[in-house]
Amino acid sequence: MSRTNLALILAAGNGSRMAAISKDIPKPLVPLHGRPLLEHVMLGVREAGVSRFVIVTGYRGDQLQNWYASNPIPGVHVEWVVNPDYHKANGISVLKAKPVISEPFLLLMADHVFEPDTARRLLREPFAEDEVILAVDRNIDRIFDIDDATKVKLDGDYIVEIGKNIPSYDAADTGMFRCNPVLFQWLEAAMKNGDCSLSDGMRAMARNRTLRAFDIGDAMWQDADTPEALDYAAKLFSYATV
Repeated sequence: MSRTNLALILAAGNGSRMAAISKDIPKPLVPLHGRPLLEHVMLGVREAGVSRFVIVTGYRGDQLQNWYASNPIPGVHVEWVVNPDYHKANGISVLKAKPVISEPFLLLMADHVFEPDTARRLLREPFAEDEVILAVDRNIDRIFDIDDATKVKLDGDYIVEIGKNIPSYDAADTGMFRCNPVLFQWLEAAMKNGDCSLSDGMRAMARNRTLRAFDIGDAMWQDADTPEALDYAAKLFSYATV
């Protein structure tokens, strides 16, 4: 099993639901316990043992790069990819990174906060070259705003359905994936009218029985994509995540 030492972070969206507090900064720079959300994600991944990053920017991406230029994280290498089509679904941001990724990678969202040990355990999971593994939370009752969460239906260790509005589900999508480059092929195949979401590609993989679930157990995580969710994350992580 080869060691994964690359993380792809999606940080391109305009974060409209966070606009009430983000004001003139992109959502990944909104602070949580004094650190930008993106920094929490990067430090968590670094603690899990990953030192190379590809970060896809779009909306006010120059601010993200300027922030990092002034606040570099020791011991890591960052490559920036610009997605001018950031108004489209997030699958497009993933595909923009295809030219610079040719090895297994961890895929994360810039606004999903997590415990570093979750990433560390996911990185130890063996997986085949045609698979993607999604970290899921089976503790449905504890999910903040379950109506907005992306949900998954499981058959053993495999995900057979994924989406925000599926009628029956067993767990929630935490926004953390361990991927092989095969993901790019599935996203391209799922493209319609020049657009596709990450979930579109995941649904196609689920039908092909190549999307596997990794149960995070009682580990904490939070999608901080609204002011209310950010407040909840601040309480859930009453201390800095790293």
